[in-house]
Amino acid sequence: FQSYISVPIRLPDGQFFGTLCAIDPRPAVVRTDQIIGMFEMFAQLIGFQIDSQLRLKASQSDLFDAQQAAKLREQFIAVLGHDLRNPLTAFQSGIRILTRSDQLEPRELKVLQQMGMSATRMSQLVENLMDFARGRLGSGIIVERASIEDLDRVIEQVLDELRTSHPHRVIRSELHISHPVNVDPLRLSQLLSNLVGNAIVHGDPEKEVLVEAQIEAGNFLLEITNFGAPIDADVISRLFEPFERGQGKSDHSGLGLGLYIASRIADAHEGDLACISEGNVTRFTLTMPAGA
Repeated sequence: FQSYISVPIRLPDGQFFGTLCAIDPRPAVVRTDQIIGMFEMFAQLIGFQIDSQLRLKASQSDLFDAQQAAKLREQFIAVLGHDLRNPLTAFQSGIRILTRSDQLEPRELKVLQQMGMSATRMSQLVENLMDFARGRLGSGIIVERASIEDLDRVIEQVLDELRTSHPHRVIRSELHISHPVNVDPLRLSQLLSNLVGNAIVHGDPEKEVLVEAQIEAGNFLLEITNFGAPIDADVISRLFEPFERGQGKSDHSGLGLGLYIASRIADAHEGDLACISEGNVTRFTLTMPAGA
């Protein structure tokens, strides 16, 4: 071979890919600006073409990964919704049927009641996991708001259930809801249950839990107050993050999702959930527009 020329092929980001070569058994003049310029132009075009093909392949891979992730997300939520919740519902129904029997000994009835409380707790954990999965992996927490005229009754029903589950705790309510509130009653009940449950766990067992609700300046205010050791400021800043359980409470059961879910429900209602802890008083306050 009497003639040879080689020009590097680089991708647009400067990465070296290879060389563009030409050889000829005959002598030829190749060291000219025109020849070198033409080869450099060809090398640059090849580099752009290779980069386009690599980007297309990567985008197709990303699309496949996204489709796989979406499929995995749907399967995960389905497992939570069906494979966990449905058997638990059947378990709770069986407990209710057995509890109605008039042939139970006091000790047997007490065991069934404790099983019912545990099943209720498990159900709440599953619901929180469902909402966490929807919020992080799916479409988020969805609310169906309507004008509720008897919101005080909805709140009292939730509190009665909590009083039954915690017969040794005093849960007092002061409700002054003067007109209808545009809210999703089921989601508000979930928020209230999470907040009061948190107050029962972390508050002084010898003191009451106070629940207050009112309409003020066009806003619906819901406050849950418990008494006990204050929460440190740095802990308050993380309270509404998932899997946070507060200070010194690692021995309590739960995943640390209750307050996180409550805050997401508040956001879905265009509201705000805040916590203030001073002295021996800790208060959670939900503020949201009362109207549509």
